[in-house]
Amino acid sequence: MKKSIMLVLLLASAAMAQAGGLMTNTNYHIAFDRMFARGATFDIDAAFSNPAGLAWGHEGWQLSFNWQSPHQNRDITTSFPMLQPMYGSPEHKFHGKATAPFVPGLFASYKHDRWALSAMLGIVGSGGFVEYKEGVPMFNVLLASMLAAKQVTPDQYNIDSQMKGKQYIYGGQLNFTYRIVDCLSAAVGLRANYYDGYYRGHVIANGHPVLGDLVSLELDVDQRGWGFTPVVSVDYHQGALTLAAKYEFRTKLNIPNTTNVLKAEMGKGLQQAIVAADPTGGPATLQAIAATLDAKMQPYKDGEKTRYDMPSLLTFAAGYEFSPNVRAAVEYHFFDDKHAKMSANRQEKLSGGTHEILAGVEWDINKTFTVSMGGQRTDYGLADEYQTNTSFACDSYSIGLGGAVNLNEKLRLNFSYFTTLYSDYTVNSASYLGTGIAGSDTYSRTNNVFGVGIDYKF
Repeated sequence: MKKSIMLVLLLASAAMAQAGGLMTNTNYHIAFDRMFARGATFDIDAAFSNPAGLAWGHEGWQLSFNWQSPHQNRDITTSFPMLQPMYGSPEHKFHGKATAPFVPGLFASYKHDRWALSAMLGIVGSGGFVEYKEGVPMFNVLLASMLAAKQVTPDQYNIDSQMKGKQYIYGGQLNFTYRIVDCLSAAVGLRANYYDGYYRGHVIANGHPVLGDLVSLELDVDQRGWGFTPVVSVDYHQGALTLAAKYEFRTKLNIPNTTNVLKAEMGKGLQQAIVAADPTGGPATLQAIAATLDAKMQPYKDGEKTRYDMPSLLTFAAGYEFSPNVRAAVEYHFFDDKHAKMSANRQEKLSGGTHEILAGVEWDINKTFTVSMGGQRTDYGLADEYQTNTSFACDSYSIGLGGAVNLNEKLRLNFSYFTTLYSDYTVNSASYLGTGIAGSDTYSRTNNVFGVGIDYKF
């Protein structure tokens, strides 16, 4: 009975992939990708990074279109004895590939004297598609463990496992900026966020020479919903020095399910084997499993809601012009992930929020060419209990570089590349997935982003 209930736990784990604050995006404009610290800028990307700074921006209209293409690997290397008969080794890497071939970012602003209006459109949270063609260990190991408890070993059946998901949070933001005195400005804004995601996965054990099809687990859920983010910012600008701060309030996202498939079935042959092994208690065991499955499936049924809050974000930035051609900036971000609600209050397992430190420098070689580079350190408040096969994070360093070409007085071409270097995170367990056997998961990621964009001034 205890081992059979692993089927329930397997199904329950399927909906744990979520965005939360740990997936909040800050790279919408190519200037960020090549410099990172943009919180003190007056250029068009200030519509996101420093709305109050547009009080000192271009007089009149500005428009910007940006295109980014990120490529990421999200791998799980599992060490567990039961993997030996399944993969020929007690250690196996489950490879996940995340792609988002086209990530757009649109910006617009209009400034007149002491005030400015601005807007931006972009993918403000998550942003991509990930697929594990061999599934993930939390599916495969639990299924194999459940069957092994019934004396059905991995060499007696075939396993077909796959997990994939999509998460996009589209955002559209409007800001109003006003220069209060000659050296101080403020801005207020509001962003509308639309969550669009799905999770699709299956694990099928079949082909047993006697029992036939053993277990079939399937999940197909779409999720869509809205949330809104107030934004306030201030900017102090005096001579070569700029100091800026911004606060984004927490965004409540309570997303309903549109459930297409939600199924967990045991094959008739396996059911008959359970009854044959215990004629008296077998039927009751099967009924108990069915009742427990129905209760555990409730949160994932059609119309049920899941929390995917985006956390509040506080930023501070300082910029300095060392000369008319050389600028540098440093910046700090704090994402309050601990108070952004997630499914089953998973945020409570974090040790704290996310801290980021950014720095960058930009040099105008001449009137035509500009180059820049920057770096970013991201430190999540991670804990072993937070990490899951379907939603994990790793602390990282990012390095970016690129440049801009002024094609004429009005038109600028931006280009960039940045890479993120992640620290592996290993979770050791004395009872891996509740099997009573020691095992571990090592989470690792890679990330590379190419980008190009156009800025136009009227």
